[in-house]
Amino acid sequence: MYDLHVSLDALADFDEIIDVRTPMEFAEDHIPGALNAPVLNNEERELIGTMYAQESPFKATRIGAALVARNIAKHLESQFADRPRTWRPLVYCWRGGKRSGAMTSWLNMIGWPARQLRGGYKTYRRDIVQALDTLPQRFDYHVLLGPTGTGKTRLLQAIGQTGAQVLDLEALASHRGSLLGALPRQPQPSQKLFETRLIHALRRLDPTQPVFIEAESSRIGRVTLPKSLLVTFHQGRCIDLQASLDERVAFLLQDYATLFDDPENFKQQLARMIGLHSKKEIAGWQAMIDADRREALFTELLNQHYDPAYARSQDSHFSHADTALPYILHPNVTDLTEQAAMLLERLAEH
Repeated sequence: MYDLHVSLDALADFDEIIDVRTPMEFAEDHIPGALNAPVLNNEERELIGTMYAQESPFKATRIGAALVARNIAKHLESQFADRPRTWRPLVYCWRGGKRSGAMTSWLNMIGWPARQLRGGYKTYRRDIVQALDTLPQRFDYHVLLGPTGTGKTRLLQAIGQTGAQVLDLEALASHRGSLLGALPRQPQPSQKLFETRLIHALRRLDPTQPVFIEAESSRIGRVTLPKSLLVTFHQGRCIDLQASLDERVAFLLQDYATLFDDPENFKQQLARMIGLHSKKEIAGWQAMIDADRREALFTELLNQHYDPAYARSQDSHFSHADTALPYILHPNVTDLTEQAAMLLERLAEH
């Protein structure tokens, strides 16, 4: 067995990272940048596991070995066919056992100096969990507050374009954060994959420089923010973004336009607000969808749902909300870089 313990900081020492687990395991979470080259697919792993438990460990091992050999051969003939002689991959499976051991052995017999991650994904995941408790606390956060439609995410991205450090949680979560924030044709990551993305994003940041972040609740869609991050950025310096109602409605008409591509699904999402709003009020909003009264709908949603919810939540969550720096933003400008630069200048002055 060719095995080598690799820390998170040493992953870049390899030319490629090969995850030999099943596509289902890979989809739940994986080391960022890893290539999925399963030695058993989802159905094969389930078959072998059942055979091992219910029939015979020997039979399961024999049949499993044949399947693994066939799948490795397929990868050698396809995904790995163009790799150079000096290619140096790191291979891992669930625990650093037979699956990654088989792939690593074959790669080394061919002549590639492949290595196996001792402990596999399980060890990697343990490192991620440990980092979640401490790493988010190392940074000084500047928090963008502001009600829905003020363009917080667009401004955050523009701040990043100026060269300042940003942590875009909604990009990591593939979700805009609100009840209607699901992104078209972009499923959210699992909780584990979100945490992996978060830790790798934080590791790229400099703790000596401020990190700009958008105000979020404890959940973004279906993923939950780690407590260590919530507690720390809730204590950060706050910027209160302000925009007129007309500008905010115009912003939503652009940013949420895809909701009208599937009116029935949009109406179902609004129905989830029953309990927060009366059935009569929800029915009225759904009728606006049918009538394509977009501007009227977003105006009512802001006035009746989003703004009251925002007023109830922000002061209680952020320690320095009462001393937030007010900043008027025009979110519908094509390029917000100039407004981002002006904000950074104002922050430097105060």
